[in-house]
Amino acid sequence: MKNINWRGVDLNLLIAFSALMETRSVTKAAAKLSLGQSAMSHNLSRLRALINDPLFERQGHQMVATDKAIELAPVIDNILHLVTTEILQPGDFTPHNYRGSFRIGLTDYAELLFAPALFDAITKQAPYCQLSFCNVDRNNFQSAIEAQKIDLIIGSMTDLPREFDSQYLYTEDHVCLFDKQTTGLHPPIDLARYIATPQALVTPDGKLASAVDTELLQQGFNRHIAVGSSNFMTIRHLLTGRNLICVVSTLMARVEIFHDKLTQCPPPVNIPDFDINMLWLRRNGSHPRIEWLRQVVSRTITRRVEDLRQRS
Repeated sequence: MKNINWRGVDLNLLIAFSALMETRSVTKAAAKLSLGQSAMSHNLSRLRALINDPLFERQGHQMVATDKAIELAPVIDNILHLVTTEILQPGDFTPHNYRGSFRIGLTDYAELLFAPALFDAITKQAPYCQLSFCNVDRNNFQSAIEAQKIDLIIGSMTDLPREFDSQYLYTEDHVCLFDKQTTGLHPPIDLARYIATPQALVTPDGKLASAVDTELLQQGFNRHIAVGSSNFMTIRHLLTGRNLICVVSTLMARVEIFHDKLTQCPPPVNIPDFDINMLWLRRNGSHPRIEWLRQVVSRTITRRVEDLRQRS
């Protein structure tokens, strides 16, 4: 490897070689490549020096290929074909034949809502693939996408670094969720009854406070947070049979895997909505495999959100 003159290796020389093999004429090869005859002659000289073989010798009006040139011809044709189809013009992604993996980063919220639908949609079109759902959050998504080779991330991340691109998917709002029998609450709930009821909190970062507390403090109120968990399913199970109320995203409240009798209603305090986005590394965005995955994920999540919103 150390003895190879890599600076002398030029893809244009391989193209010139292919044209010479086809036409067996410096003049015709130059015309085929829209070059001057002197430029083509110069390319032939460089090829001879690089490969250390005459390659083509003039006999009358024709350039006759040497044995070395004949041996190299199929190899060079293959190289040019690979460069054309795999590098300059990569082929379309064919999901049905794909046997690799897709790695999708999901927050706990997104995984609970979308993982089954994403599995069905992706494996229907790419039946031989492997699908991995990776847990991410606002604090670790930047490092996780690199360390875990994640293709796409679904979540409420904002203020993205410049190496990310994103696509808006939908906007989520909130509801109060509670056991009507145990709490004695009935919709609609006013602020006084809301504050008087012990609170459960879904807290991804472990803090026993949220934007709700900020809003309440501005009005001169505070609430008692009795329990917090990063896992929505834990909070959901706690609500049944206990004097607790929890503010959750509307779609989370409507997930069909729960068969409890919890009641939901609008919260009596203003809580900002939040956007759910799809993120990916900008440097990989144009790859056919990622483009296909983005389209499938976007369509699937849109349909899933529409279905959940139709549930009461």
